Amino acid sequence: MRVVAMIMAGGEGSRLTVFSAHRAKPSVPFAGKYRIIDFPLSNCINSQIYDVAILTQYRPHSLNEHIGIGKPWDLDRVRGGVRLLQPYLARGSQGWYQGTADAVYQNLDYLFNRDADLVIILSGDHIYKMDYREMIAHHEEKDADLTVAVMNVPLEETDRFGIMTTNKNERITEFHEKPKKRDKGTLASMGIYIFDVDTLARRLQQEHELEPNLDFGNHIIPGMIERDKVYAYQFDDYWVDVGTVDAYWQTSLELCDPDSPLNLWDPNFVIRTRSQERPPVRCSAQGQVIRSLVSNGCVIHGRVEHSVLSPGVYVSPGAVVQESVIMNDTWIGPGAIVERAVVDKQVMIGSGAQIGYGDDLIPNQLLPDKLDTGITVIGKGAHLPANIRIGRNVLVQTGVDEDDAAGYDCIPSGSTLAPGKVDIPQSSPPVTPSPTLDGEIEAAEEKTT
Repeated sequence: MRVVAMIMAGGEGSRLTVFSAHRAKPSVPFAGKYRIIDFPLSNCINSQIYDVAILTQYRPHSLNEHIGIGKPWDLDRVRGGVRLLQPYLARGSQGWYQGTADAVYQNLDYLFNRDADLVIILSGDHIYKMDYREMIAHHEEKDADLTVAVMNVPLEETDRFGIMTTNKNERITEFHEKPKKRDKGTLASMGIYIFDVDTLARRLQQEHELEPNLDFGNHIIPGMIERDKVYAYQFDDYWVDVGTVDAYWQTSLELCDPDSPLNLWDPNFVIRTRSQERPPVRCSAQGQVIRSLVSNGCVIHGRVEHSVLSPGVYVSPGAVVQESVIMNDTWIGPGAIVERAVVDKQVMIGSGAQIGYGDDLIPNQLLPDKLDTGITVIGKGAHLPANIRIGRNVLVQTGVDEDDAAGYDCIPSGSTLAPGKVDIPQSSPPVTPSPTLDGEIEAAEEKTT
């Protein structure tokens, strides 16, 4: 039985705001030293599946660089190995992938060339540990054409998933993609599918004639329930979609807890990644690390509490980091305070700055549905000036520099700081420009005139 894995890694992931603005969502750093895609990739290796294809589309450069030839996952093989499949233009081809199933449809030749009997289709942006061999055995036992991994979710979250109904033999009898009414049950699809390759190819070709923008949830699965043997595989362990800023932040901080539901230290189920050579963590005499994950290359002179630090983060003397996620090579200046924030790579936070300032939870004016729980996000490479105060639910765009905040000593909650522009909610109290900065600006203007 030849099994090929196909990992869907082409989504835009817009709900992660600045963190997926310049990279594919599966390549977003997670749990300090890892990337999100490391989890399904490592699951494949721990399940002894060594023939893996990764379907990319949106801003794949960071993802391509991370995966390379697959050596960290033992996928640099002549037989099997990892392949990056990107959309391309050719005579008679569709070009860009138009849906999850369309992405597989455009790569059916790959499955045929691998002589695959079964294909396991995975999402590249979920956090979980799973031995797929148990699901494959369940698929064979049921003599299924399609097996869908499922788990129970809270009733209030059912509108985010494909919800299904099964009979006493675990055969799926109904499927509702993201139902608006919460009356279809709580058994949710995890986006993990095992297909008989011949059956999948036949259904993809049939459905594609009717609907070019093929999607598994909207088209393939409902049709197969009526015509084929479709079964559910119940999964009862840890699984989470970190597709929102709040879910990403909350899931990251859960890893700091002694009873974290995701065990990254299990020697029998190792999560692999591509790592740079970095020196060990250094914590000075005045440094403190409490209930946190701190990655290689970090230097701690301040206080880090209930936070996750990626490689190369520098925390200056007197600085405090609380309930935050700080990505690679970020510099936090002396006396700075970072609270309830997610900070991307290579950010510089000036001395005395306060990130996550105040108690008001005004939703972000531009993204009220994405930033409304008090978490402030800072994009890659941003440089924030000394002593600036930045409130909650603030979006600091990628590439912001100190001049973009000139004239302000406080960016209130719900604002967006972008290169050359500050958007402040109308409900915020008036912001008084910094007298010091005003004076510097006036002096500069006098010199130029």
